[in-house]
Amino acid sequence: MRFIFPCDYFDKKKPDEMYQAQYEALKAIGADVSTIDLDDLENSKIVPTPKVGEIVVYRGWMLNADKYAILDKKIQSSQAEPFTNINTYLFAHHLPNWYPLIKAFTSETVLLSKMDDLEYELNNLGWDGFFVKDYVKSLKTSIGSVVRQPKEIDSVVAEMEKFKGEIEGGLCIRRVEEYSPDTEKRYFVILGHPFAAGSDETIPNLVKECANIIASKFFSVDIITRTDGVQRIVEIGDGQVSDIVGWTPTRFAEIWQGFI
Repeated sequence: MRFIFPCDYFDKKKPDEMYQAQYEALKAIGADVSTIDLDDLENSKIVPTPKVGEIVVYRGWMLNADKYAILDKKIQSSQAEPFTNINTYLFAHHLPNWYPLIKAFTSETVLLSKMDDLEYELNNLGWDGFFVKDYVKSLKTSIGSVVRQPKEIDSVVAEMEKFKGEIEGGLCIRRVEEYSPDTEKRYFVILGHPFAAGSDETIPNLVKECANIIASKFFSVDIITRTDGVQRIVEIGDGQVSDIVGWTPTRFAEIWQGFI
């Protein structure tokens, strides 16, 4: 198994410093590692080139559908096999694909287009608060992603476009739920096996449920506790582009030992 990382801006054979620790940790457990230039993805090469028949996992920055499709083709052109193909990537990466499968365990969500009359739609929902994101990410800078009054929605969407550069897919309007502070944790699932940041940590039942129903070889699950004590799913993401927040690079590498 080989892991591909974004390369360093100045040295294409080295990983981006943000991923250096993961790169080294995976090498230490015997995984092969390569780099690729995401700034010139169309023309760049995977260095070293994957071996014929090798399974390849990407670890790096989020890629939109077009860029991931290029990466997918590059891996296949070397006669290697993407661990996660473009369709599976988008299944976990885009909220509308996984939401119907776990809607009972996560915040109520409606899908809209930026061309809709957004203030009108939010007024019709009648919720106390609205969390706004596109198919992938929310706005973590500027005025943030939480709307309390429907008339604020257009400003949030405009700021999303300004800071993110695009609205990926469309808009996801999520009903605001009240969560207990500092209770959010990230879990990873590899080939149906769930893992926690601590090797002796108990895996929540919600994560095990996701491991059974989400058709992805590698994805992340974020769990949080609501103020009424009920555990909820915050988000599911493609594992290749999910941060290891709350994890150490060593622990992240350890969970791959039975698969490489």
